[in-house]
Amino acid sequence: MTNLLEVKGLHKNFGALKVTQDVHLALAPGARHALIGPNGAGKTTLINLIAGALKPDYGSIFLDTRDVTGMSEAGRVKSGMARTFQINQLFRKLTTLENVALSVSERLGRNHVFWRHAWRNSDVLEEAMALLKRLGLESDALTVIEELPYGRQRLVEIAITLGLSPNVLLLDEPAAGVPSSESPVILDAVDALGDDIAVLIIEHDMDVVFRFAKRISVLVGGAVLAEGVPDEIAANEQVRAVYLGEDADA
Repeated sequence: MTNLLEVKGLHKNFGALKVTQDVHLALAPGARHALIGPNGAGKTTLINLIAGALKPDYGSIFLDTRDVTGMSEAGRVKSGMARTFQINQLFRKLTTLENVALSVSERLGRNHVFWRHAWRNSDVLEEAMALLKRLGLESDALTVIEELPYGRQRLVEIAITLGLSPNVLLLDEPAAGVPSSESPVILDAVDALGDDIAVLIIEHDMDVVFRFAKRISVLVGGAVLAEGVPDEIAANEQVRAVYLGEDADA
């Protein structure tokens, strides 16, 4: 099976500070992969390298077998990669439907005509509405973003990324700032996206990670300390000692 995302020997230094050290990562279609580690482990830096916001010093990044290491962020989005951020970046004065329709229009190259000729873009609106239904947001279609609960706003952000039609989705703490009672809704929606999309998620809530992820990589000091299925990570003494703060002999 061809991997949708493959990271090979990635290195990144900021001066003398080594923030990414020989990282290897592979996501097949349908992957639900979590990236965990203590604060300062280099998780967001790694996501920025994969997304193209930063350039690695060494190593390669492949998207569906295509080498995208030197490609811009915009180029990677057009090639099938999309991401969310720790803090959402929504148009707060627009409705949920308008936010998602803008994303679909961007992918189709129609943003320059969307607002002036919206009535000609019924296919855009239909696709946007289908995405809202997919994430259980159809009842919020005409609600202005700033009036939505924060958990619903995070779902809208995911709908926007799906409007770009990605096959690799990078989620940087999608449940950050969301009440614990609402975070399962977000991850359940992501998990239900289908086997055509590979998901890489950064998340600090271990209950969320172990419920969502099929595979976990533990990053410490910019390097991968351990990788495996959730049960293997939970039983790993090094992970318990370094990340969970437990005595390995306990």
